[in-house]
Amino acid sequence: MSAVLPTDTPPEDHHAVAERPPSAEVHPIGLAIAVGVGVAVWLVPTPEGLQPNAWHLLAIFLATIVGIIIKAAPMGALSVVAIALCAGTQVLAPGEPGESMSLALSGFSNSTIWLIVSAFFVSRAVITSGLGTRMALCFVRLFGKSTLGLAYGLGLTDLALSPFIPSNTARAGGIVYPITKSICLSSGSDPNDPSTFRRIGSYLALTGYNMNLAVSVVFFTGAAPNAMAAKFAANDNVSITWGGWFLAAAVPAMVGVLLVPLVVYAMNKPELTKTPEAPAAAARDLAALGPMRRSEWVTLGVFLLMIVLWIFGGRLVSATAVAFLGLGILLLTSALTWKDMKSEKAAWDTLVWFSALVMMGTQLNELGFVGWFGDNVGSWVEGLNMGTLGTFALLTILYALAHYMFASGTAHTAAMFTVFFSVGLALGLPGVPLAVFLGAIPTIFGCLTHYGNGPAPIYYGSGYVDLGLWWKVGGVLGALYVLIWLCIGIPWWMLLGLW
Repeated sequence: MSAVLPTDTPPEDHHAVAERPPSAEVHPIGLAIAVGVGVAVWLVPTPEGLQPNAWHLLAIFLATIVGIIIKAAPMGALSVVAIALCAGTQVLAPGEPGESMSLALSGFSNSTIWLIVSAFFVSRAVITSGLGTRMALCFVRLFGKSTLGLAYGLGLTDLALSPFIPSNTARAGGIVYPITKSICLSSGSDPNDPSTFRRIGSYLALTGYNMNLAVSVVFFTGAAPNAMAAKFAANDNVSITWGGWFLAAAVPAMVGVLLVPLVVYAMNKPELTKTPEAPAAAARDLAALGPMRRSEWVTLGVFLLMIVLWIFGGRLVSATAVAFLGLGILLLTSALTWKDMKSEKAAWDTLVWFSALVMMGTQLNELGFVGWFGDNVGSWVEGLNMGTLGTFALLTILYALAHYMFASGTAHTAAMFTVFFSVGLALGLPGVPLAVFLGAIPTIFGCLTHYGNGPAPIYYGSGYVDLGLWWKVGGVLGALYVLIWLCIGIPWWMLLGLW
């Protein structure tokens, strides 16, 4: 196993197609479908109880979501077009072009969005300083004597990085997966060799992906849908802080983290169960890295400071201010450079699409669409007379199954969270547990398919796991998550006084 040193470029993907010319970013057929959906909804007569501009905003929103799902164009490009349409058609403030423009850009002033963007910038310091690689190798050295131990070690690396790197795709692609691939190859497990790919690679690839999803919902900043859900919940006066998310999610989420490697082990047992050479190889790689450099110490210190302030400083300083404070320290100490920030494309991309989606979701609520739709769906669910527990289970299971339609946790959250959350509140369900579970579902239920979340192409593209096994394991894990969050989560929330 060789050390995977931090770089400014993503790991090589041997299964990736050749880079397309810029013009190929836009797919005319997909774009036509998205536009067709928007036009069709726009032309439908406004339902009774709604204002026409609320219905027309829904048309723009649905066209954007459909375009994102079928990848008609880059998410950022579609978001820019959506902002332009919201401002140009004045659906946000009819007859007031200036106010329409202000509202269309309102997402860019959202503090939650800047918390996530700042975390992206800070995550660059983790990778470029080498701290992320060092942490991963330390976990391998501690837990790597068996294949099961390796799975837990790599998963704990992901967990330790998740509060500071809000992109689970960045954690997987930039740190955890390269080391996983190195371990597999050094153990003689080649994805291109039918006689060896199940030796260790199939198990670690499948576990690595699902552990990435499981750890992403432990912390508020573990994945973008967590913060997006909290922002939407705030529109209904349900407040979820960084510490509040951790308190509500920690127990059911960590049970999932602990069980994932065992479930995958039972369904896809590796041929090589002992890896006595892995800790020694990790130790050699750590020795090659040498002692911790100044940039690593600074980055580690900043992270510890941010965690302490996020947990205990909520009454003194906002979570976003803490992120900016950490970012400022990293910049002034040169642990992170302005050039690094400018090159962090994922952060700027997130700023654009997150702002647009949050803006449209918020305005759909402000203009009354969410309340109108929630009343209608709520009446149907209420007629089933399932009680509080039954209603909570029904709404969350339907929401989880909907992820088969999505290739992005963010798109799932943007499209459906507000509606399901509002229906749940109208039916008397507790706000914080509902918001946290609905916020976690678009990430953890990425397990269902080989396209369900950002890291999926990385691990599935490794060639170690066939499609049938991927979906089979994903289905079992999905059922397991439902049981965990309903059977363990609800008693935990009752104990906390949240239910």
